[in-house]
Amino acid sequence: MNVDVANLWSGAWLGRCRLTVGGDLLVSARRRNAMDGRADLEIPGVVFAGLRDAHVHLGLVDAGALFAGGLAVVHDLGSPPSVLAPFADAAVHTGLPEVSFAGQFLTAPGGYPTDRSWAAAESVRVVDGPQAAASAVDTQVRAGASFVKIMLNSAAGPVFDDATLDALVGAAHADGVPVVAHAEGRGQAARAFEAGVERLAHTPWTERLPDELLAAMASSMRWISTLDIHGRGSEFDVATDNLRRFRACGGVVKYGTDQGNGPQPVGLNPRELDALLDAGLDRVAVLESITIPWPSGTSTRLAWAPGAPPTDERHWVSWLASTRNLDPAQIKEQFG
Repeated sequence: MNVDVANLWSGAWLGRCRLTVGGDLLVSARRRNAMDGRADLEIPGVVFAGLRDAHVHLGLVDAGALFAGGLAVVHDLGSPPSVLAPFADAAVHTGLPEVSFAGQFLTAPGGYPTDRSWAAAESVRVVDGPQAAASAVDTQVRAGASFVKIMLNSAAGPVFDDATLDALVGAAHADGVPVVAHAEGRGQAARAFEAGVERLAHTPWTERLPDELLAAMASSMRWISTLDIHGRGSEFDVATDNLRRFRACGGVVKYGTDQGNGPQPVGLNPRELDALLDAGLDRVAVLESITIPWPSGTSTRLAWAPGAPPTDERHWVSWLASTRNLDPAQIKEQFG
């Protein structure tokens, strides 16, 4: 079935495009040629190649609700193995997002989040020295982890010494997976960067980072936003300032909300989108932060937003947050 869409976003606005759908799979997508002839049906509005949240906790929020709320792909950054095991299979599950995960929180003895009521005991792996690093990382990778998560929260308890931190990052890189760090407390974001960590799970909010550190980070790190978890106060202001300056240095920002942390809309969070705009990202940069790349092969990951993108910034946020996943197998039923 050939389907014409009014506008397609995939790293850029592509305008009117033609999708070829076979069963429940998107077979191809290309710009519509004037000579293509009439399609089987047309979809108004905008089609995306799926939207992603780069920081969720499936042990604290329902995956089906995330999918219903517009998310096609999520990155779990710490949940019990029993929760994550069903997602280790790369097969697409109807009504659920595609999931990449870190596995357990890797933390120092007595470190965060061992004392938190929301953190199930089996979601935490204590690493008590450099000798234990490789085993801790290998356990996550064998379980299907696409990256590992290390905890550097000196505001809430002990953190890894340098030798253990270096051993963890080295073990992850030896296994071919990147490292995500929760960096909280003075100097912890810098320690993560110096150790070779590729991603920060949160925009740093406990200190204003120096410009020279941000410039160095921008060359090799990606930050996950999670601005809305701070509400609107001093921590939010520090995080927003750090993110604005990181972006000005060319740093890459990924939309993420820390779903499961506090009262948030389940699925797309318009407050997080608003915060990204307030931090200096334009609308194209926000779309780049939240959309998944257009698949090179087949995929069922499509999303649809009604109508044209509004010109007013705040209406644009509401419009983007209204995006919902589009099942290729049901396109004819929905738009025919």
